[in-house]
Amino acid sequence: MSKKNNLLVASSGTGGHIFPALAVSKDVEDKWNIHWLGVNQRLDANLIPKKYNLRTLSIKTPRKSIFLIYQYIEILMSTFQIIRILKEKKINLVFTTGGYISAPTILASKLLRIPVIIHESNLIPGMVTKYFGFLCNYVLLGFKNTNSYLRNCKTIFTGTPLREQFYKSNSLPEWVPKGKGPLLIVMGGSQGAKAINQILNESLEFLLKKQFRIIHIIGESNQQLFYLKNSKNYIQKKFTNEIAALIQNCDLVISRSGAGTINELIEAEKPSILIPYPDSKNNHQEKNAMILAESGGSVLINQNKISKEVFEETLERIFKIKSKKGKNHYEILDLMKRNMENNNKIKSKNEIKKFINYFLKEF
Repeated sequence: MSKKNNLLVASSGTGGHIFPALAVSKDVEDKWNIHWLGVNQRLDANLIPKKYNLRTLSIKTPRKSIFLIYQYIEILMSTFQIIRILKEKKINLVFTTGGYISAPTILASKLLRIPVIIHESNLIPGMVTKYFGFLCNYVLLGFKNTNSYLRNCKTIFTGTPLREQFYKSNSLPEWVPKGKGPLLIVMGGSQGAKAINQILNESLEFLLKKQFRIIHIIGESNQQLFYLKNSKNYIQKKFTNEIAALIQNCDLVISRSGAGTINELIEAEKPSILIPYPDSKNNHQEKNAMILAESGGSVLINQNKISKEVFEETLERIFKIKSKKGKNHYEILDLMKRNMENNNKIKSKNEIKKFINYFLKEF
């Protein structure tokens, strides 16, 4: 291991936690030895490069039950495991992005007097940021207004860092259906979304009849493939590394509204239909979606109110053709595009890099 400072990145579970941490890690790896702390049987093993020395703990995600309090205690007890790791790796700084791995990592860091930075990507802060953020040296925010929920924390607005592919122009992959019909990207996040997959399944025949071209990312946890979908205009994948190219070049995105997705849509200036996950903590996905809905760049549909009819009518309205000066165009879609262009962008990685490198020690 080279003579550098040692950074522990604690991030696990979903792409919403892992991708921002990966983006930051890539930006600071020239000056830090990076060690990654994750959780067994999550996405971590598939997404974290070997050079980041992934170490996983056996922490289970708390589920609502009569044993919930014991599940939280079990998570906090892992603080002692993490203390050993911090000492063993001689960690100089901890960077975390929330989730259940963050709480014991923050506690362990404070007990050893190791500085810790947490990044909160959601508008409504998660449980760890809300209750443990005051122990952190800095709480970096994906949205400015999150500051109002964290009065006792040292907050800094940095925006949310994205994968490198979103900061450059990408061409459509060769495997995308060719044609003149509008291109839809349908996805539900790294874990997939059963409700979105189901509504698309019900409306697929209608969409294909209307000449839509559809890329459907069903997610790793959705093993059930749809039948009779072998159409030249419909392609289904469990996962793709070319998501930036797809979002940048499509006409409309249909998705959940995790903070990562919101920021990717802002960066790509892409209109969307957002269907928030109804069971997200503090209803944060709906609050995230409201940011784009209020700007006029997105249509928000609550999952409990969606139906085949509502979904199809919404798409028909967005893609209704209007004629202007002898030329046909999609009036509402074009308006949504212009509204997305008005959202402020920020080079998040550069801002976060400054805070991490502030803790560099000279040898």
